[in-house]
Amino acid sequence: MDERDVDNAGVTIPPPLLYLVPLLLGLVIQRIRRFSILPNRFARPLGALLLVTGLATNFWGVRTMRRAHTPLNPTQPVKQLVTSGPFRYSRNPLYTSMTFIYLGIANLVNTVWPLLFLPAILLTMRRRVIGREEQYLERKFGNEYLEYKQGVRRWI
Repeated sequence: MDERDVDNAGVTIPPPLLYLVPLLLGLVIQRIRRFSILPNRFARPLGALLLVTGLATNFWGVRTMRRAHTPLNPTQPVKQLVTSGPFRYSRNPLYTSMTFIYLGIANLVNTVWPLLFLPAILLTMRRRVIGREEQYLERKFGNEYLEYKQGVRRWI
């Protein structure tokens, strides 16, 4: 079967797992070897701001996709191209929100360890998730997606 015959993005790793596993590993390392980012008086408010921003963006994105009757699971077929709500500003607001949540938790706990994993997470997201989703959306929606892609940034 040709990949063009498959009606999904071919994402094999659940995106939340790509964030959760390294975050938990970083938190475990922090319990063994403490290494702070900033003084607590700066790290905690910054962490709270990032976490709240990430959660709000995630809620907005999920609600927008549900209203469009489009599945959140990247292994399921997309029914329509969602370009409203936070998707007006970012082609990947849910992944952006996961990054903000990740950064928020790292700052709230005031640990550098999860931050060391973040470049690998973002690279994996770009290649194994977003890249595949973009190819799928181009195949499925053609010029409509290409025009959207031209006018809206990948992240923020």
